[in-house]
Amino acid sequence: MQQKRVLAIHDVSCVGRCSLTVALPIISAAGIECSGMPTAVLSTHTGGFTGYTYRDLTEDILPIAKHWKSLGVRFDGIYTGFLGSFEQIDIMDSVIDMVGEGAKVYVDPVMADGGKLYKVFPENFPQGMRKLCSRADVVLPNITEATLLLGEEYREGPYTEGYIRGLLERLSALGPREVVLTGVYFDDREVGAATYDAAAGEVSHSLAETVPGYYHGTGDIFSSVVVACRTRGFPLARAAEVAVDFTQRSIARTYEAGTDVRFGVDFEHGIPKLIGDLGLGE
Repeated sequence: MQQKRVLAIHDVSCVGRCSLTVALPIISAAGIECSGMPTAVLSTHTGGFTGYTYRDLTEDILPIAKHWKSLGVRFDGIYTGFLGSFEQIDIMDSVIDMVGEGAKVYVDPVMADGGKLYKVFPENFPQGMRKLCSRADVVLPNITEATLLLGEEYREGPYTEGYIRGLLERLSALGPREVVLTGVYFDDREVGAATYDAAAGEVSHSLAETVPGYYHGTGDIFSSVVVACRTRGFPLARAAEVAVDFTQRSIARTYEAGTDVRFGVDFEHGIPKLIGDLGLGE
């Protein structure tokens, strides 16, 4: 069987596990060739650290894609994460056209959390991200990002199943046939994700025990597992179930160790179980 290949388009935060430094190992652990296209290089991520360095790589993106096109490189999946500007969002259209023929496009619209747009983005940034989401086969927003994409007011949870289904259906109406919504909870005991498959009209929920605190990089970890599972042919609901379990265990492991949360969560010790969940164990 020919090995699958996924392109992960994210920034590289050299310290603080997130973005490309989690996408590469997680997708690779699934037996998938994971290629990286860095959008920027930072000494650390921007959550909780000060004085970090930042080098924008916008000018490198199209030349990289053009070189790949000249080599006939194609991908089974294209997975976008943090994009730092409208220009980078627009460039993604060209990247998909050049090397994405036949690829499933996954868009994690990283731009907001906790009811607020990240400070690095202008107020109209969700409009640009909405355009990219219209080209996606799968979108993976959190609740805040979902409401911004839809132009709706953010609501605090707990949520009702009807409200979550409405968000999922309206997100799918933007273009993607599959939606994975994170930060879903119906009470204070469990949190996780909801999925929507437009072709089947099916909604599913995957929840796990809530762990106290806020942990950087968990959205990237979750989305990377979903991308890995879907690329290996897992149904959408099962992909979300595996991703919720892997992410929650990584958070719980970090909480129990009392690790400085700025450095991300310990997902590495969960990779052997993930390999087993993917049916890849010896």
